[in-house]
Amino acid sequence: MTEQRIDLATGLAASSLITGLVASIGGRRKLGVLAAGTAAASAALSQRNAKASAELDRRINAMNEQIRQLESAVASQVQNRMAAEEAVKSLSEQLSAAERRAGDTSSAPIVINSSGDGGLTDPVTGLFNHEYFLVALDSRIAAARRHLRPVAVALVQVVEGRDGGDRPDAEPTIVANALRETLRESDTATRLADGRFGVVLEDTPENGAIWTMERVRRCIAQDHPNLMLWAGVACYPAHAFDVGALIDRADVALTAARDWHQDRIEVATAE
Repeated sequence: MTEQRIDLATGLAASSLITGLVASIGGRRKLGVLAAGTAAASAALSQRNAKASAELDRRINAMNEQIRQLESAVASQVQNRMAAEEAVKSLSEQLSAAERRAGDTSSAPIVINSSGDGGLTDPVTGLFNHEYFLVALDSRIAAARRHLRPVAVALVQVVEGRDGGDRPDAEPTIVANALRETLRESDTATRLADGRFGVVLEDTPENGAIWTMERVRRCIAQDHPNLMLWAGVACYPAHAFDVGALIDRADVALTAARDWHQDRIEVATAE
C-alpha cells in the first residue's frame, strides 16, 4: 500500500512538471493553474506518505522491543530453571553422601552400656538416659531417610529464677513430668549426662518442634512460674544429615537461647 502511494505521488509530480512545461510553452493560464494544483496535491500526498511511513516505523520498533522483552523473559526463565535443577542435584548429592556415611561399616557403632544400676534409664527422673538418646536419634534419622520424613531434636535446660548470673538447674523431676505430659507416645524424652534434657520428635518439622517446646514451657510455667526454660532446636534434613551434626546444631542453638534473660526457644541454622 505504501509503495502504491509513493508511485502515485511520483506520478503526480511528473504530471505537474509536464503540465507546467506545456503551460510555459503555450502560455495558457488554465494549464498553469492545473499545474499548480497538481503540484499541491503531490506535496500533500508526499507529506501523508511520510507520516504513514513514520507511523509504520514506530509500530515496527514497538514490536521489535516487545520481541526483545519476550526473549529476555524466556532467557530469565531458562536460567531460573537451570538454577533450580542445580539446587535439586546438589541436595540429592548431599542426601546420597549422608546415606553413604550412615551405611559406612567402618565407623564406630553406638553401643548401649546396659551394665550398672541405671541400665537404659536415668535413676532420678525415670526417663531414658544419654546413651539411649543417641541410639533413638540415630534410629529415627535412618527411618526418616528411608521414608523422606523430617525429624527434630531439642536440647532443653530449665533453671530456677529469672534474675542473676549463675542460676541452678531446676528440679529434674519437674521437667521430666512436663515432658511426659506434653510429648506424644512416638516422641522420646531423655535426660542427658550433663543434666540437660534431650528430646527426639518423630515426623516433626521446624515449626512443629517450636510449638512442642512452647507447650512444654507453658506446662512448666503453669505450676512453677519462677522457672525459666531455654531450648535449642535442630531438624533433619534442614539443618544436618547425621546424629553428631544435628546435636551440634541444637547445642549451638541452645547456647544462643541462653544469652537471653528470659524464656527462649532458638532454632539452628544450616551451615
